[in-house]
Amino acid sequence: MKRGSLITFEGLDGCGKSTQCARFVAAREAEGIEVHATREPTNGPWGQRVRALARGGESVPLEEELSWFVADRRDHIDLEIEPELAAGKLVVCDRYYHSTVAYQGARGLDAWDILEQHERDFLVPELTLYFKLPAADCIERIRARGEPLDAAFERLEFLERAELLFDELAAARDAIATVDARGDEDEVAARVEAAWRRFTQSR
Repeated sequence: MKRGSLITFEGLDGCGKSTQCARFVAAREAEGIEVHATREPTNGPWGQRVRALARGGESVPLEEELSWFVADRRDHIDLEIEPELAAGKLVVCDRYYHSTVAYQGARGLDAWDILEQHERDFLVPELTLYFKLPAADCIERIRARGEPLDAAFERLEFLERAELLFDELAAARDAIATVDARGDEDEVAARVEAAWRRFTQSR
């Protein structure tokens, strides 16, 4: 059986990546492709810790916080992603290690050390779609939805630092395709489909 592919969706909170991820999965399923949709942080024990941190802004040493993301990702790969890839499915993940690089880097850790560790120790996606939207616009979108801002991660100055790191990652890795996340859902979805066509044609 041919092994499946891992595709990841990345970007700042509020950039629209989760909406586009759902649309992408539906489009691939309509084409008859077997897709497994997943996300990080997961609903496992480590992922629940991360989500509680985001909601409450708990003060945790940065290295410990990073260890939670790493433990969650290790379980995610071993228990879910790897078996689905082995079954030949297209695995589509809403956030993966590039978010850890950008967000924990923005919190003060060495982003490039985190990237090196993950590219050495974890599955590297064949394609990452980075939804680029200015941090201020992301904050406005979150507020427009009537959602409270995460205490730990959804602050303008923090997201601006994370945005710079995402931009640097996209410039440094050919497998990261930058998608302009401005405009309405259909406009952004058309850009996603164009990036997907370029990826499939290059294989």
